[in-house]
Amino acid sequence: MSAVERCEVVIAGAGPVGTVMATLLAKAGISVVLLEAGADCAQDLRASTFHSPTLEMLDEIGITSMLLEKGLKAPLFHWRDRESGEPIEFDMAEIADVTRYPFRIQCEQYHLSRALAEGLDAYTNADVRFGNRILSFTQDDTGVDIAVETMTGIDRLRADYLIGADGANSIVRKWLGIEFDGFTYPERFLTLSTEVELSDYLPNLAYVNYVSDPKEWLVLLRVPSVWRVLVPVNGACDVDELRSEENKNAIFERLIGRGADVVTEHRTLYNVHQRVAKSFREGRVMLIGDAAHLNNPLGGFGMNSGIHDAFNLFEKLLPVLKGQEAMEPSLALFDRQRREVTHSFTQTQTKANMALINAGKDNAHEERRRELKAIHANDEKRRAYLLRQSMFQSLEQAKQIV
Repeated sequence: MSAVERCEVVIAGAGPVGTVMATLLAKAGISVVLLEAGADCAQDLRASTFHSPTLEMLDEIGITSMLLEKGLKAPLFHWRDRESGEPIEFDMAEIADVTRYPFRIQCEQYHLSRALAEGLDAYTNADVRFGNRILSFTQDDTGVDIAVETMTGIDRLRADYLIGADGANSIVRKWLGIEFDGFTYPERFLTLSTEVELSDYLPNLAYVNYVSDPKEWLVLLRVPSVWRVLVPVNGACDVDELRSEENKNAIFERLIGRGADVVTEHRTLYNVHQRVAKSFREGRVMLIGDAAHLNNPLGGFGMNSGIHDAFNLFEKLLPVLKGQEAMEPSLALFDRQRREVTHSFTQTQTKANMALINAGKDNAHEERRRELKAIHANDEKRRAYLLRQSMFQSLEQAKQIV
């Protein structure tokens, strides 16, 4: 049997949330081992929006400048009527008094996780291990024993705390036996990426566009290399049919009138969930990011709320690790704040966005556009909407939970 290795914190999952958490701990002098089952930080195409407060947080670990350099600044976002092309435009410059980043950054999430994973090499107290998958763990009053599968055998780690940032299918959450409440949408999301410049065909496009009409809705997002077109599709349909050339042609034919000419870089299908773990913590084991909650992608709340989980947990965990605070009240507060905010804000908001853009019955499309126009026309309501959509409201809400 191999010797048991000792560290203060083990983190499962080297996506954006896990690498942020590891970097926060490493910078604070905590010994941390970051385990990733894959060969590297996965090139996930789902998340590409970084909200203003997230950019401010990431400034604390010195990575926002990279996102600003690699990404696109998106101060505007549109809710567009597909038939008329009329946008309802929201400008984040209106909340420049509360943030030094009054815009979204459009940048693929893997740029963040890869840069942070590489940056961890500079810390002697941090160790990033790819091709390492958690098999099981047990915890007692003083720590957590973890069995890890590697290419050559089983490693054993003993840590003070274990953090599951290992995504929707989290093995950490499953071993804890924590229920993942919620539902899965009947639709899947098909993401098509293309280098075709959509703004040549659709005038006045912002970098972020939610486009709807009573018959079909979609999202158009610009990232540095491509336009991403996100459309809901019937989840019961054949996967090959949904990703087929014929379906791609039909989607772009309706969008810009030249479907057969469009070359796509990726055609990716995703199931879409709205789920929240019954608890974000059990004893010395915590859940953050997709391991704790899953949102549909509208609004870009998923990755951002996961990063907010990491910063909240770090704030509570560091004093415990340093012997300055007791474990129970501190980590219980993390669970309470992040779980309640996820339920009351993030899940509510993403459901509302889904309903807004997926309207098709009883004039719901026009009714919802009227609601958005009324928000846009009212200075107070528009400001509140911008603060909510940029996630400042959710962070403020968490502070009120004691």
